[in-house]
Amino acid sequence: MIELKFDEQGLIPAVVQDINTKKVLMVAYMNDESLRKTMATDTTWFYSRSRQELWNKGATSGHIQLVKRVSYDCDGDALLIEVEQKGVACHTGNYSCFYREILNRVNEDEDIGNILIRLAETIRDRKLNPKEGSYTNYLFEKGIDKILKKIGEESAEIIIAAKNPSKEDLVYEICDFVYHLMVLMEIRDISTEDIKAELTRRHK
Repeated sequence: MIELKFDEQGLIPAVVQDINTKKVLMVAYMNDESLRKTMATDTTWFYSRSRQELWNKGATSGHIQLVKRVSYDCDGDALLIEVEQKGVACHTGNYSCFYREILNRVNEDEDIGNILIRLAETIRDRKLNPKEGSYTNYLFEKGIDKILKKIGEESAEIIIAAKNPSKEDLVYEICDFVYHLMVLMEIRDISTEDIKAELTRRHK
């Protein structure tokens, strides 16, 4: 690839980022062939330094990455691959390989969008990595009928709370409803991006 600087092994680091959430998902290496295959197939291909062979992300797990944009940095020695992630990016079952923190001074709670994305990620993680005693896992185990029953109950509680003067009670019930709604979204494979796309379409 012209303008790109591969190292002495013919490799270049590739940072993979979710094009919707902007989260960094993983870092891997590409060679010229894997980069060409990535652009030809619209899914990510990397070069395994340990196995010394090409590998297609998600080929066995189904957690593929649909490539939306490929960029390179000012020095031409690193790639940015923006993707639409299907499933999770990390072999541990986490959405991103960067799920452990050393330092966090970011107050993301100020952004409702970030809160909903993190909630969706937590719900997905509970489905993929069940945790004993988790209420979310209890709902998944009981299935969609139980989830729909809870949504019906929470809807009724919102109606009751809305008839009363307490704003705090209504906010509480709305949050319960949103949580159960997002559990339903997960079990039916609906993402926050699906909702965003439909709302954007309606408000064009």
